[in-house]
Amino acid sequence: MNGIPAAFDYINVYNSQYKPSALHVKDSGLSYFFQRYLIQKIISVFKFEGIPEYWSLDYFLYTLFIFGYVCIFNTDAFGVIPQHCTLSGYDVFYRPTTCHIANPVIKNTLSLRIGRSCELIKMQPDWCGAWDIVAYYADLMALTSESIAVNLINSKFAYVFAAANKSGAESLKKLYDQIASGNPAAFADKNLFNDDGSPAWELFTQDLRQNYIAGDLLEDLAKIDSRFNTDVGIPNVNIAKNSGVSDSEVMSNNIDTKSKCDLWLETMRDGVKRVNDMFGTSISVKFRFDYERSLADGNRSETVNNGTV
Repeated sequence: MNGIPAAFDYINVYNSQYKPSALHVKDSGLSYFFQRYLIQKIISVFKFEGIPEYWSLDYFLYTLFIFGYVCIFNTDAFGVIPQHCTLSGYDVFYRPTTCHIANPVIKNTLSLRIGRSCELIKMQPDWCGAWDIVAYYADLMALTSESIAVNLINSKFAYVFAAANKSGAESLKKLYDQIASGNPAAFADKNLFNDDGSPAWELFTQDLRQNYIAGDLLEDLAKIDSRFNTDVGIPNVNIAKNSGVSDSEVMSNNIDTKSKCDLWLETMRDGVKRVNDMFGTSISVKFRFDYERSLADGNRSETVNNGTV
């Protein structure tokens, strides 16, 4: 935050643009896995063309979609380049007026006037990136994935062993290891049986199928992924496949899917035009796939699945 002291309320507002407050997953590595997966899905919606060959396309895309904007300016050493920046100032419409660039390879910290010395390409009208969306859905998917793993493990337990001493308990552990490993036969010492010949362990009665919900959780994981696709503009049905789905419901989902990414595309195109006008570049951005065809294919698939064709 530029090293400027700030109150807690401002810090919370600033940080919430990147990671909203929520119940976060304990396995942060799993959350990072889904974050990487989801940010790539967002980037895949759009295709930039005419990017100068000496630019790092990865740097440009991740800066734009994670931070929400990227500054384009001219340098003596590197020519016209994109850089992450911080913003300051405001005009009559309360829009930022200045970009500050600090890069160790560029000797001096630069303060450039937007529209005069540099231009900005921003992703959304509110100057925010997509990382808050990514972080929210990544946590949901990681929590669901954790639940699937825990349920799969818990659904395997069906035995309770009672041992007279520690030695007997260790023998029962080894016996269970053989069974759990899939051995077709396990051989037990006679000391593991009672005097009357009955086994010294008992079956803990439980209905494993009643506790098994991994299938439902997998469906929930797919629904979360579909909801994310809808939010970021990836064509999908996102409606349960049943005979009660109407054409109007499918069309409503199509509008919901395309409206936000249309706005993002318009915002980025405005910035791209300003960059091209200032620096004579030929950058363009478009949807990576044929939107109308993808939505139409989704509608036909839904109609067939509903049994109306």
